[in-house]
Amino acid sequence: MSEPTIAQKSPYPVAVEASKTYYWCACGRSAKQPFCDGSHKGTEFTPVKSEATESKTAYFCGCKHSANKPFCDGTHAKL
Repeated sequence: MSEPTIAQKSPYPVAVEASKTYYWCACGRSAKQPFCDGSHKGTEFTPVKSEATESKTAYFCGCKHSANKPFCDGTHAKL
C-alpha cells in the first residue's frame, strides 16, 4: 500500500455541526484540506466519512497517519 502525502504536521481544527457529514481526505492530495476534493481518483485511497454527533471543534488529522482516522492522535509529532 502507498503512503499518503503529509498535508501538514499538525491537526486541522474545524467547527463541525451536529448531524452534518464530512469526508476527510485520506490521500493528502486534496486542495481543500482536511476534506476530500476528489484528488484521490486513480489511487488506492478513499475518503473517510465522519458524521458529527454534536456541534464542536473537531481536530482532523493533517499528517494522514493517525490510528484514529479521521481525527488527530498526535502521530504527527513522531514523523
